[in-house]
Amino acid sequence: MLRPGAQRLRGLLLRSCPRRGSPGRPRSVCGREGEEKPPSSAETQWKDRAETVIIGGGCVGVSLAYHLARAGMKDVVLLEKSELTAGSTWHAAGLTTYFHPGINLKKIHYDSIKLYEKLEEETGQVVGFHQPGSIRLATTPVRVDEFKYQMTRTGWHATEQYIIEPEKIQEMFPLLNMNKVLAGLYNPGDGHIDPYSLTMALAAGARKYGALLKYPAPVTSLKARSDGTWDVETPQGSMRANRIVNAAGFWAREVGKMIGLEHPLIPVQHQYVVTSTIPEVKALKRELPVLRDLEGSYYLRQERDGLLFGPYESQEKMKVQDSWVTNGVPPGFGKELFESDLDRIMEHIEAAMEMVPVLKKADIINVVNGPITYSPDILPMVGPHQGVRNYWVAIGFGYGIIHAGGVGKYLSDWILHGEPPFDLIELDPNRYGKWTTTQYTEAKARESYGFNNIVGYPKEERFAGRPTQRVSGLYQRLESKCSMGFHAGWEQPHWFYKLGQDTQYRPSFRRTNWFEPVGSEYKQVMQRVGVTDLSPFGKFNIKGQDSIRLLDHLFANVIPKVGFTNISHMLTPKGRVYAELTVSHQSPGEFLLITGSGSELHDLRWIEEEAVKGGYDVEIKNITDELGVLGVAGPQARKVLQKLTSEDLSDDVFKFLQTKSLKVSNIPVTAIRISYTGELGWELYHRREDSVALYDAIMNAGQEEEIDNFGTYAMNALRLEKAFRAWGSEMNCDTNPLEAGLEYFVKLNKPADFIGKQALKQIKAKGLKRRLVCLTLATDDVDPEGNESIWYNGKVVGNTTSGSYSYSIQKSLAFAYVPVELSEVGQQVEVELLGKNYPAVVIQEPLVLTEPTRNQLQKKGGKDKT
Repeated sequence: MLRPGAQRLRGLLLRSCPRRGSPGRPRSVCGREGEEKPPSSAETQWKDRAETVIIGGGCVGVSLAYHLARAGMKDVVLLEKSELTAGSTWHAAGLTTYFHPGINLKKIHYDSIKLYEKLEEETGQVVGFHQPGSIRLATTPVRVDEFKYQMTRTGWHATEQYIIEPEKIQEMFPLLNMNKVLAGLYNPGDGHIDPYSLTMALAAGARKYGALLKYPAPVTSLKARSDGTWDVETPQGSMRANRIVNAAGFWAREVGKMIGLEHPLIPVQHQYVVTSTIPEVKALKRELPVLRDLEGSYYLRQERDGLLFGPYESQEKMKVQDSWVTNGVPPGFGKELFESDLDRIMEHIEAAMEMVPVLKKADIINVVNGPITYSPDILPMVGPHQGVRNYWVAIGFGYGIIHAGGVGKYLSDWILHGEPPFDLIELDPNRYGKWTTTQYTEAKARESYGFNNIVGYPKEERFAGRPTQRVSGLYQRLESKCSMGFHAGWEQPHWFYKLGQDTQYRPSFRRTNWFEPVGSEYKQVMQRVGVTDLSPFGKFNIKGQDSIRLLDHLFANVIPKVGFTNISHMLTPKGRVYAELTVSHQSPGEFLLITGSGSELHDLRWIEEEAVKGGYDVEIKNITDELGVLGVAGPQARKVLQKLTSEDLSDDVFKFLQTKSLKVSNIPVTAIRISYTGELGWELYHRREDSVALYDAIMNAGQEEEIDNFGTYAMNALRLEKAFRAWGSEMNCDTNPLEAGLEYFVKLNKPADFIGKQALKQIKAKGLKRRLVCLTLATDDVDPEGNESIWYNGKVVGNTTSGSYSYSIQKSLAFAYVPVELSEVGQQVEVELLGKNYPAVVIQEPLVLTEPTRNQLQKKGGKDKT
């Protein structure tokens, strides 16, 4: 039975809500003006050549045009098929927030808000920017934990963020029912902006700095030329561009199809409701902060003297516009809306009325139900696309208003300077691949929309759309024995369970059901021998007469001799760590390159681009899906494998970092003596269809040695104890290899002028400001994950990069960046975990010596270090 208020809301006549097929903007949400008349030059000008052509005139595309032109790029052209803001921009609710649960996107949000604060003064265009702050409500104890988790991840950023008590919440939002409220996460400076006015101000700024914004000018054809330029066709004529940027919103799929790409995007319907004047709101002396009721799954803000609120319904109830995926966006659709459907969001309306009781007496004057575009994981796709030269994307924005300003600046910097200004790999369009089918995209978009406000745990897994077609050969053999994690379309064992153990997925901010099993796997590798599935690795074959010259240009390390492997890093021109790979010289001039699963196409794009730019005569082949990989590690690894091969695996014959082609149980493999565990081990690369036979042979051969499986959680604990860095954590586009402690792998004296060499020499000459250190800390039931705040003398001085429990010393272990003056062994600092600061100490790394080092010491008469 619905409450009377809900009945009233449900039965109201929605006279002012535009219906699908009726063009025009809905009633002003922030006092929108009529569309600014573009200067006549924008209507009549045409250019035959452009440096950059941006396709799409929503807030993201216009922001990029503004930033490129403002930074000095000449011949920036934006082509819009109908009019600016058509698509998703014009009907957006316009929320702006400094908050993001991730790390890197906080910078995008920050840059957006700082731009919006000054845009009106710069352009003379009113933007309707309100900054009353925002409050996220915690009504359960686990939400309070989540807020504490997010506080430590924000402490080392510029963003202001506080946990506030119920009394302060009620003072700031006096209309709340406080019965269930336990705490709030408050961000000063948050608020909302009029999307239409924002876009027009950005457009005015873009024109001021020389960009051409042309509309209506629908792109009808895109043709790639052999020199890397593009021919862009429109009804007004053709234009040649040095690069194109797809910023076409929910038309992005159509633009991608013009060049043979299937972008994994899907439009979803999102509704928000606007009320008439509410006397209690009108009586307020200051604007209410934006409210986010996370359990109710809706946002709510003041709209003039009424309220505006928008829910995110469950994946079962939400509406996907899947017909647009199969049949395309209807011709002419631009400033239209869908029919409203209050039944779909009624439970959220009721939750809002319980939390803000004045809503029960409110009348709805508008329901906006418009299309927004989702990628599978809810994050946009931003950057250059692998496999297509000079084709960039800025698409898939479910939250385009808060992303527009920062993404425009980020892309502009990248285009102008040849490298990303900071790490943002989670938005890399190349995180998707051929495995990202339409069915997968829809399943994940449903899940992502419905999970908008769920608790964000560390080590989170989401299960919709899984498994994809990209499973390893061992998936069926292992799936009933372990908890699988999702890695770039692959399923990979995180941890294994034994009979009688809790096998459920139980995410937590504290130690949970995998803690003891992972400890057993750790001991398995340290004391006996373990096997792990490493098939998700990205794998490339590079050969040709210029292969050595290309790799010498790409990598800061020397090229390994034939038959050997090394760890090498690709740096950016500014000396940052773009990627880490293992490079194996298999035969003269032929190499096997291995990278992490999440970096596959990210790294491949960089390699391919450099090969083309330098005119290198090489053949580059992505063989990721062709090869399976098994890791065998532990003190008994040699004994087990020797039973299966005639090749001598002894230490003197098969040395550390050697690579050989051999047969294991009559199965051809490329064996590399290397292990991320730091123990005696081999990685065995083989045909994917041979994975089961190879695995079974190894497991059978190891019965006497009590062989068993281990997963990535145990491997993480093992690599941290050995002080092995991980790309994406200890090193990325925010760090240089010197501060990350990678000097051993960087050969500044090698003859080749590798990318980043000169910048790195300057960094070394100037001296470092921070260093990566290894910390131990005694906690209770919580361990560092990475991105937590480091405190010293009452101030935040750095951040962790990754962490784990050390099963050898039974304490927590973490890598962290701290100022150089705090990097000495024995230095005491504090690590913030779930609202509490734990004492930590900088230790001599590694905590546990690697197997090759222990062997060397033993031969010299030394002792193991544990």
